[in-house]
Amino acid sequence: MAFRPLIARAPAVLLREAKPLKAIFHHAQRLGHLQRLLESQLQPAAREHCHVASWREGSLLLIVTDGHWATRLRYQQKRLQRQLVAFDEFANLTRILFKVQPPTVQQGAAGHTISLSVVAAESIQATAEGITDPKLKAALERLASHGKPKTDRDD
Repeated sequence: MAFRPLIARAPAVLLREAKPLKAIFHHAQRLGHLQRLLESQLQPAAREHCHVASWREGSLLLIVTDGHWATRLRYQQKRLQRQLVAFDEFANLTRILFKVQPPTVQQGAAGHTISLSVVAAESIQATAEGITDPKLKAALERLASHGKPKTDRDD
């Protein structure tokens, strides 16, 4: 009896055919559709700050990035609810809940570079020369290497 390897299938096919994955895929598609409907009724500036988390039993839960946007959306809640009820998908909408959840990744934190003046770099280097601990000395020297010389222009 010879072993026959299974034929590789495309990820999209797996998502459509495997039962657990199929349910997750359909749920994600449904949330994506509800998100597009919600965004069609939000102000352009609010769209990136508000996301559909769940929709069940007449209750729509929206995740908002910060308290500022949650407050703004709460003031517009009745208007937003009236507009969403016009869609068949939200026909039985009875309430909208807002939950503040800041983004997990802070934007702008990545790619931070150290910039030191020449004077600061020289001071750190001088300090490193007087250190006997090799690890601390190496760390200070690496830090001092970030010193940027000023460009002299005689324009």
